[in-house]
Amino acid sequence: MKRLYASALVAAGLLGLGGCVPLETMGLGGVTPTSTQYVASYEKGTVQSVRYVHIQDNGTGTLVGAGVGAVLGHMIGKGKGRTLATLIGGLAGSYVGNAANTANAEELTVRLDNGRHVVVVVKGTRFYSGERIRIVKQGDRVINVEPL
Repeated sequence: MKRLYASALVAAGLLGLGGCVPLETMGLGGVTPTSTQYVASYEKGTVQSVRYVHIQDNGTGTLVGAGVGAVLGHMIGKGKGRTLATLIGGLAGSYVGNAANTANAEELTVRLDNGRHVVVVVKGTRFYSGERIRIVKQGDRVINVEPL
């Protein structure tokens, strides 16, 4: 019965993660439900320089990974062996969760068409110096950066 419950839990987790695939990877532009019905502005500019940066885990990946690893580790062994497997599973899960929740990003220095310079950090690695881009903003918050 425990194995059936654990298998169902793992399957549900994998299905949940399957929904995390960004729409951009499927060729679709996606927006969140909270990002509808607002007015945004945009500015055009040219990328002056690109610096690669690393966005660190905010703790979520570590916590979720530790929990999943501990649950999976608890399914192994009996007695003190189970306790050790739970501990090792939690530690391994926290390491994997931390690594999975980090991201590569780019810090773009952009010269806007009005002459001002701004710096924008975007996830992924897709821009290059000299490229024309559009920065979509809502107030001071950047919503999207896309090539023209």
